[in-house]
Amino acid sequence: MKSESQNLSGRSVLVCVCGGIAAYKVCEVVSKLAQAGASVTVAMTAEALHFVGATTFQALTANPVYTDLWTPMGGRDPQHIRLAQHSDLILVAPCTGNMLAKMANGIADELVSVLLLAADPKRVVIAPAMNEGMWDHPATQRNAKRVFEDGVQFIGPGEGWQACRTVGVGRMSEAAEILEGVVAKLAAGEAAANPPHFSP
Repeated sequence: MKSESQNLSGRSVLVCVCGGIAAYKVCEVVSKLAQAGASVTVAMTAEALHFVGATTFQALTANPVYTDLWTPMGGRDPQHIRLAQHSDLILVAPCTGNMLAKMANGIADELVSVLLLAADPKRVVIAPAMNEGMWDHPATQRNAKRVFEDGVQFIGPGEGWQACRTVGVGRMSEAAEILEGVVAKLAAGEAAANPPHFSP
């Protein structure tokens, strides 16, 4: 049974899945969003498909999954405009260092980055996920600050065990925390008050 705080009936969420091992966690996020009543659509990068299949997300959402710019969608609006502008919120998870760089620099060279360039940054929430060294790299820190200043909300990254067998900052937040952030964002319609964990 949905709690009042997690009743997302009538809300639409576009989940953009990027190519990182943390993509498996997004299955739980998508499932919880659907259980809360949200209409969830998933878009995936080609790299994400190496970690989780589109069929999994289609089963969890009961909606088509979009994996490239050339998938027929119907209607008069181009697919990227329709998906990006007709959603109440866009969640990017896991948000890789590569996608963060694309967002910071306005690069749109495949479906997900095109969607994000067509979207209002203030309706975008990202859950970064990468190796600690990648997160701490000066280029990534510059990109994160620019994206945050554009109005994008961050959930994480957290600190913990990473797939590269190290412990540090860069781990994607857990599904419950991401769901909580999405619910709060939809309720408030405002960016997070606190910035992400920037390196000194």
